Amino acid sequence: MNIAIQSNGLVLTESLRAYVHRRLQTALGWALTRRLAVWLSDINGPRGGRDKRCKIQIRLDHGKTIVIEDTEEDMYAAIDLAAERAERALARQLARGREFNHDKVTTLVPPEKPSDAPDER
Repeated sequence: MNIAIQSNGLVLTESLRAYVHRRLQTALGWALTRRLAVWLSDINGPRGGRDKRCKIQIRLDHGKTIVIEDTEEDMYAAIDLAAERAERALARQLARGREFNHDKVTTLVPPEKPSDAPDER
């Protein structure tokens, strides 16, 4: 799984990067999703408050995009909640794709030969 991680307003440590990879692999690894982008940001900076944002973007093969965003006081909590919501949204989107099959299924039965017709061998 290829995950592009960007940060804005905070230092992206190796442990935070590893946590994002591990958490998204656990949540979304079943779907074999190849294109994931994650943005981690600190909205208010040093002022504190509920301002740690995790935004996850999943690009599906058929052109659809799922975007999940969560804001919490703790960055790890924001990553956890966004990953859970992304998993549910992806499962819902994939289920929708399986429900609607727009192809008309027709079975072609070859016409029967009359019994008095000679066999062509």
